[in-house]
Amino acid sequence: QVQLVESGGGLAQPGGSLRLSCKASGFTFSRYAMSWARQAPGKGLEWVSAIVGDGSGTYYANSAKGRFTISRDNAKNTLYLQMNGLKPEDTALYYCAKDWGSTNQALGQGTQVTVSS
Repeated sequence: QVQLVESGGGLAQPGGSLRLSCKASGFTFSRYAMSWARQAPGKGLEWVSAIVGDGSGTYYANSAKGRFTISRDNAKNTLYLQMNGLKPEDTALYYCAKDWGSTNQALGQGTQVTVSS
């Protein structure tokens, strides 16, 4: 079955950086677009970024443009999110997602990112 395991979260200072990873298994990773989403305390799930199966196309929410970079290594079945210029409002539980927005949507368990001085 589909398994998505996120890692790399933690505490960062404003302006700092973190790199999230998501190890995928149970499906042919390279055939699927993948996304990152996040949920801040008391708020709903928010899409952050997506990347097509071969990595040739990337998409970002306005909140992530210019600061976050999504990438993937299909040989390692791993999705990444490089986050620079972190802000307190980036504090959230970050999820890796397959089939974002569909009835087959699958999320990992999430990794916590906290941005605070």
